[in-house]
Amino acid sequence: MKYALIGCGRISPNHLEAAINNNLGIVGICDIVPENMDILLNKLNIDTNKYKKFTDYKEMLENEKPELVAIATESGKHAQIALDCLDAGCNVIIEKPIALSLEDADKIIEKAKEKDLVVCANHQNRFNKSIQKIRQAVENGEFGKMLYGTAHIRWNRGQDYYTQAPWRGTWAQDGGALMNQCIHNIDLLRWMMGDEIDEVCAYTDNLNHDYIEAEDLGMAIVKFKNGSYGIIEGTTNIYPKNLEETLYLFGQKGTVKAGGKSVNIIEEWIFADNNEDAEEVKKNNSEMPKNVYGFGHTPLYKDVINAIETHTKPLIDAEAGRRALELVLAIYKSAAEGKPVKLPLTKCSTMDFVGRFDK
Repeated sequence: MKYALIGCGRISPNHLEAAINNNLGIVGICDIVPENMDILLNKLNIDTNKYKKFTDYKEMLENEKPELVAIATESGKHAQIALDCLDAGCNVIIEKPIALSLEDADKIIEKAKEKDLVVCANHQNRFNKSIQKIRQAVENGEFGKMLYGTAHIRWNRGQDYYTQAPWRGTWAQDGGALMNQCIHNIDLLRWMMGDEIDEVCAYTDNLNHDYIEAEDLGMAIVKFKNGSYGIIEGTTNIYPKNLEETLYLFGQKGTVKAGGKSVNIIEEWIFADNNEDAEEVKKNNSEMPKNVYGFGHTPLYKDVINAIETHTKPLIDAEAGRRALELVLAIYKSAAEGKPVKLPLTKCSTMDFVGRFDK
């Protein structure tokens, strides 16, 4: 299967590595900054002349006609590039978030249906061994009635992180801690607790990053339509470095905690009706990746390739990407308006919150 990558920044090595691991035919890589492509290849110890390089993705789509394209650019450019790829007949993997507005997410969903193409939102933590094991328990009903769950993202992002890529932390191209760093765990919480949400009540603030436009702290209470609740707490203010990304799930008959730097370790596994040895479960379903991006990209790519070949939906389709985006935007909206927000939302964008934290 012919594959191309658009965007060769911080997350791009995980994408190229996943493409190689899945034996995809890499027909091109693209970045508007030529040296970024060489930096990417050097990181993976690949000859810098091995793959065709482009600075114009439309030229690459036209010349190489890839069947699968990964989009790993600034978040604000995801939607238009995805629509152009779909128009060119390409299936797409879109780095999170799928878009920065619900209107753009809906355009992607509709275009994919119209063209009969696969779209995957890159929430790779769903493929962590820990998360796959917990999801199995959810689907088997081992928790009984779900009562509530909590997602905690306690990370650090300093000024250097934003200086090296000035689009970060802007409303037009990114959003803040919730949209960039926390959306993976927000996706997991919504997925585990039943997806359908009634109401969100939230606070956001910028406490320690006066050089960015968006929030560095967000806290929310989520009321799910099945009667359960969720708590979200995310920040990039933790001193002096990333502390944890943790997911707790509490049911009538089960308690689980996934922790580590990126929910990659099962720390608690307690069930009334599960005969598995808890220590064995923890040992066999925990991983220690070298960074917070984990090992999820390779199985995510495998899942997408299978979806393309079998004309089925990938685990994390465009609708799943929209749901994660919708929840972050609902938190932004509730915090900005100072009142609870009912879901579903039909229209909302990061651009609705420009000036929110201007001093």
